[in-house]
Amino acid sequence: MAKSSGNSTSRRDFLRRAAVTGAGLGAFSTGTAQLFMPGPAWGQAKGAIGTYPAGSSGSSVFVGLTMPRTGTYAVQGEDELKGAQLAIEHINSGNALIKAISPKTTKGVLGKEVKYGVADDEAKPNAGVQNISRFITENKAVLMMGGTSSAVAVALNKLAQREKVIFLSSVSGSNDTTGKDCVRYGFRECTYGQTAAAGIGPVLLKEFGKGKKAAYLTPDYTYGHTVQKSMQEFLNKEGGWSTVTNQVCPLGAPDYSSFLLNIANSGADIFLNINWGHDAVLSIQQAKQFGVLDKQKLVVPYQVPFLAREVGGDLMGGVLASTSYWWGIEDKFPLAKQFNDEFSKKFGYKPEWGAQCCYLQIAMWANMVETAGSFYPPDVIKAYEAGKEMDTMVGKVHFRPEDHQLVRPVIIVRGKKTSAMKGKEDYWDVLEILPGEPLMQKPDAFGCKLGDYT
Repeated sequence: MAKSSGNSTSRRDFLRRAAVTGAGLGAFSTGTAQLFMPGPAWGQAKGAIGTYPAGSSGSSVFVGLTMPRTGTYAVQGEDELKGAQLAIEHINSGNALIKAISPKTTKGVLGKEVKYGVADDEAKPNAGVQNISRFITENKAVLMMGGTSSAVAVALNKLAQREKVIFLSSVSGSNDTTGKDCVRYGFRECTYGQTAAAGIGPVLLKEFGKGKKAAYLTPDYTYGHTVQKSMQEFLNKEGGWSTVTNQVCPLGAPDYSSFLLNIANSGADIFLNINWGHDAVLSIQQAKQFGVLDKQKLVVPYQVPFLAREVGGDLMGGVLASTSYWWGIEDKFPLAKQFNDEFSKKFGYKPEWGAQCCYLQIAMWANMVETAGSFYPPDVIKAYEAGKEMDTMVGKVHFRPEDHQLVRPVIIVRGKKTSAMKGKEDYWDVLEILPGEPLMQKPDAFGCKLGDYT
């Protein structure tokens, strides 16, 4: 972690004097009508860059959100959107949860109301880029958020670096997002392929033993390939496992029969399903139909929000998975309990990890802007890169300056059978909460070169 600069202000206290989170929803919509008095002319001496200073010169600032609201990742996209919506609402109202994360928050970011727009990218990179480009051109967005599909996140990374507008990935599990496709203007909160593998790998070896045969079902894009590669490398090296088949399937496939027949006949002991969103739901249901789950133990290395609910029945009972967040950790982290309560009160269900990720991403961005005292992008980026700790729903976290990856826990869970559930949303038992730093690769191991500030 980078050392704090300046006088005797501590790493934690300096960071916790920053501001966070917020509100608003609807396609290309803006937030509440309430206006805040504009703050001082922050960074008047700074040169124009990206949408600065035009985007922050008035009494409000604009955030562009692109999420999959239709298509195979739509259910997860809506959950992420709700997290972002709640964060912006909380920023604008000065909610107590935001103050707990960032005591300096009053209302707005640097006294400016946060407005936002929402667009549907269908988990398609071109659509995501078009959506955010429109927000930048028409609304002078000072911040963009998107992802769910890592292909979209990688495309928006490139857009952010080119346009010099900060980008927060909503959800992205690919190693490449803060690896070979990292950029100075991009930041990621959630766990990813490497940390998922290093977190769940030892649990699998303890559960199933060494020398097992593994079959993978892998979506054919950057998320799938990097998660599969990380899992295979760990299990083969550390446990002597072998890969008997890796079935690569297209995103959004309606029928997995040919892939699953190959897996069923592969002689594998363990079936590792790397599919995500509705693809994961369909492929697990069809795996049961084709007898795969009668022969092989199912593992979901990178847990999918709503997976247990959507699959139905007891198919997820006993299944091991890694995740970024599960509401059941609220007994260990007070801010998790506070977040769960706030989210449930507004939306009527417990937050999944996509919502938590998006809430925290926007909260931390507001924190960094307050720390920088300016919306000038290079100053905000340098606040991120200071590596100061923040109190969050998953404990104390910080960003690595070398690749802009959040250092945060990996949570290992096991699915519950219906008979063991204590409530309608009690789908997973939390087995372990693992510190993130020991699970991460060296910052340069995946080819990250951040690029220029200006």
